[in-house]
Amino acid sequence: MSTATKKEATIVADPDVPTITITREFDAPPEKVFRAWAEPELVKQWLGPKSLDMDIKQWDCQTGGSYRYAAVRGGEEFAGFFGSFHDVRPGERIVQTFTYEGMPDAVSLETMTFEALEGGRCRIVAVSVVESMQAQAGMMASGMEVGINEGYEKLDELLVGLS
Repeated sequence: MSTATKKEATIVADPDVPTITITREFDAPPEKVFRAWAEPELVKQWLGPKSLDMDIKQWDCQTGGSYRYAAVRGGEEFAGFFGSFHDVRPGERIVQTFTYEGMPDAVSLETMTFEALEGGRCRIVAVSVVESMQAQAGMMASGMEVGINEGYEKLDELLVGLS
């Protein structure tokens, strides 16, 4: 009998400013969770919903680096994303921009922090600043919670086997 419960990310849209905050805990230390965020061969294994594969075109997770990846379904690319890494502090935080290629004028600024918890665990807090309240509402209505939660479930599984 398993007593494990399904973990879900908390996703909150601020009612006064165009931000979205995502919070989730992992059963691994910040250094290990950060590594899964920083190394492209690991990112590819957990990023996005279970129904998609991610094709990492470029991933240079360091201050001043950049990234580009595509979502692939049935062997066909159907969505691309890109951005730059503004500040990367191993095991502590990543500040990056994020752009969906289908809406190149909409750029968000994302700050991800990796907080150490008791028992060798980690809490990630990701704050995204978008350009308007309308953009915030659009993101919240997009169904992004499916991709976030399914991706984090894959990350949970990856972290178990990661040394």
